Amino acid sequence: MLIYLRLFKESFSFAINALRSNKLRTFLSQIGVTVGIFSIIAVLAAIDSLDRNIKGQLEGIDKNTMYVTRFSFGPTNVPRWKRDNFPQTGSEDYEFIKRNVPDIDACAFAIVGNPQTIKYQDNTVTNVQVTPVSNEIYEIDNLKLYKGRFYNETESNNGSAVIVLGYNLAKNIFEDEEPIGKVIRAYGRKLTVIGVLQKFGGLNMDSPDEKGFVPANFARRFMNIGEKGALTMIAIKPKKGVDVAAFEEVLRQKYRRFRGLKQGDIDNFFITKLSGFTDLIDGIISFMNTIGWIISGFSLLVGGFGIANIMFVSVKERTHIIGIQKAMGAKNRFILFQFLFEAIILAVIGGLVGLVLVWIGTIIGTQLAGDFEFVLSFKNMFLGFSVSTIIGLIAGILPANSAAKLDPVEAIRSGF
Repeated sequence: MLIYLRLFKESFSFAINALRSNKLRTFLSQIGVTVGIFSIIAVLAAIDSLDRNIKGQLEGIDKNTMYVTRFSFGPTNVPRWKRDNFPQTGSEDYEFIKRNVPDIDACAFAIVGNPQTIKYQDNTVTNVQVTPVSNEIYEIDNLKLYKGRFYNETESNNGSAVIVLGYNLAKNIFEDEEPIGKVIRAYGRKLTVIGVLQKFGGLNMDSPDEKGFVPANFARRFMNIGEKGALTMIAIKPKKGVDVAAFEEVLRQKYRRFRGLKQGDIDNFFITKLSGFTDLIDGIISFMNTIGWIISGFSLLVGGFGIANIMFVSVKERTHIIGIQKAMGAKNRFILFQFLFEAIILAVIGGLVGLVLVWIGTIIGTQLAGDFEFVLSFKNMFLGFSVSTIIGLIAGILPANSAAKLDPVEAIRSGF
């Protein structure tokens, strides 16, 4: 055992000395691995961060929540021309489902509106997503208040001119001024601010932090939600402990009867579960990971070839030294480990540099992105270290093997 430890130690020392004596060549051979590891880990870290932020936003929402719409959230076998002729899921549909489908914990009606411009005195905020939705969305989306309150059922049914603002939106409009009770303009109409949501974080494009919520019946007075109007949806949260599959089937059958569909007719609506949406996200993330590996793999391939090429040159330059070592009794495995360690050290150093660059990139990216947090996980760090080690092992095995098999007499003769 001690013999093998000494062998490893001496082989490692020879490799380090060889790398020190050829600093420029060592640096150039590391660049390829550095770029490859940086590419792979940067892509994986970005995708990981995207996945965490999206899942973080959905964390407080019941995964069994369902959405009844005339459009599909994901791929569907229903042709486009048929989907375009599906009727709207209007307020009548919402009332029917709410009153006739059992085991519903909460049911909300929402209108998918266009971005709005919000004005308060001299302040104007453009491109704001204001969501007209009934009061039940507060429970379904697990929203939480920072100050004030959410509109109640009476205000929702009456279509009161009130609005609840996301945390960032309130800051942008009012800055340090107290927002509760202030009157703003949206949709060209006056609205009283009655609440501000807690800071949610996550992606700006989807976060409630940037949104406003108004009663759906308020927007119905002036928005077109007919067959060719703004899209609508019904969000349904089943009671806890309910058999979700059975609940969905009851919902489908009752809604089909309400719509007058006969046996054999296809559904002219879509029921999408939030769990199915998260599965879709997982599929997209997995696909992005695969593409990232394929693209970054080319960089690693170039880095591996670079190390192999440098190692063959190193073997050529040190042929006579190898011959002397073997003439003095060095075993083949000593020569093999000597060059193999050199290749692995080259790749590992290049990989570590790549990881450091990714780590710096995550810090800078998080600061620039605001609420979006870039994360470099231990799993990805270990993966980068492992991949760089494997690249060094694969790239060095052939040069190291060729060095170990050199004939000592011919090797010494090549030096003269």
